[in-house]
Amino acid sequence: MTHSNADAAPLLVENLPLFKSMNFDNGVLDLACGTGRNGLLLASINIPVTFADNSKAAIHRLTELLAGQEYTGECWLVDLEQDVNPLAGKEYDGVLVFNYLHRPLFGAIRAAIRPGGLIFYETFTVKQCEYGKPSNPDFLLQPSELRDCFDDWEILHYFEGERVSPRRAIASLIARRPQLGHE
Repeated sequence: MTHSNADAAPLLVENLPLFKSMNFDNGVLDLACGTGRNGLLLASINIPVTFADNSKAAIHRLTELLAGQEYTGECWLVDLEQDVNPLAGKEYDGVLVFNYLHRPLFGAIRAAIRPGGLIFYETFTVKQCEYGKPSNPDFLLQPSELRDCFDDWEILHYFEGERVSPRRAIASLIARRPQLGHE
C-alpha cells in the first residue's frame, strides 16, 4: 500500500513546504494518529515520524506498513488520556493533531515541541453539532479556543468556520514555537 497526498488532510498537504527548510533531529509526532494518513505523508518524504495512538490494531497495521515501505518512523501504543502526562520528557520538531481533542494535553503538546518547531492542529468546533458527530462538547472546541491556546506563538495559519466537502465545522491552526529567548 503506497501513500498519496489525497489521503492526508488538506491543511497538511497545502502547507507541506513549511517542513522543507526544517532540521529533523527529533522527528514529528502524529498524535492520536488513527490510520496514520498524515504522518505517512511526512514519512514518505523522509521525515521521521512517531505514530501515537491507543488502538492496538492501528499501531500494528502502521508498524507493518512502515517496514514494508521502508519509511523512517516508529509506532507508539499509548493512552493519551491517562492521568500521567505521556509526553513528559519528549521533544519533537513538530506535532500533528487532527480530529482529536483532549484539553488536558494542550500544555503537554506545547511543551513537547522544540523551539522553532511546528504544530498542525485541526479539529471540530461546537458548531459541528449542526452537521453530525462528534456532538459531545468534550470533543468540540469553543470559539477561538485553539487560537487562544497558541496565541503567544507565531501563528502561520488560522481558520475557524465551516468546510463544505465534507460539511463540517472546524478550527485549524499552524503555529511555530518561538525560539528560546523570544517566549
